[in-house]
Amino acid sequence: MIFLVLFWEFFKMGLFSIGGGLATLPFLYKLAASYPWLAEETIPDIVAAAQFSPGAIGVNLSLFTGFRCAGVAGGLTAALGLITPSIIIIIIVARMFSSFKENRTVKAVFSGLRPAAAGLLAAVTCTLIRTSLFNAGLFRWREAVLFTLLFIAIYRFKKHPVLYIAAAGVTGIILGL
Repeated sequence: MIFLVLFWEFFKMGLFSIGGGLATLPFLYKLAASYPWLAEETIPDIVAAAQFSPGAIGVNLSLFTGFRCAGVAGGLTAALGLITPSIIIIIIVARMFSSFKENRTVKAVFSGLRPAAAGLLAAVTCTLIRTSLFNAGLFRWREAVLFTLLFIAIYRFKKHPVLYIAAAGVTGIILGL
C-alpha cells in the first residue's frame, strides 16, 4: 500500500511543482503532515543529501524520501511517480509544439507561472531557514553564524557551490553541529 501512496503523492508533486526540484518542498512538508512514516524534522536532512548528490534535485529528493519510507523499492517508486507527469507532458508538448510556439495564451500562461514558481521557492527558503536555525523554539546561534558567513561568501566571491557545501560540512563536523 505504501508504494501506491508514494507513487501517487510524488506523481502529484511532479505534476504541480513548477520551478524545479526545490518547488517540491512544500509538497514534502504536506506529505510529512499527512503520513506518519515521514517526519518533518527529517526533511532538511533529505534536502541536504539531495543537494549534495549529483543529479536533478527533485529526483534526488524523491529517491531519498522514498528510501527513507520504504527502502530501495520505495525510492524507485517515488522517483518514478515524480518523473511520470513530466514524461507525459513532454510527449504531448513535443507533438504539438509547432502550433503552440507563438500562441499568446501559452505565452501568458508561462508569464503567470514564473511568479508562482518564485513564490514557491521563496516559501521553501523561509521554511528551510526556520527549520535550520530554530529547534524546538530555541535559536541555534552557531548555525546562524555559519549561515550568515556562507551567505556573504556566496554573494561576494561566487565560487563553485561544491566549495561552500564542503566548507559547511567540514565546519559542521568540527563544531559538532
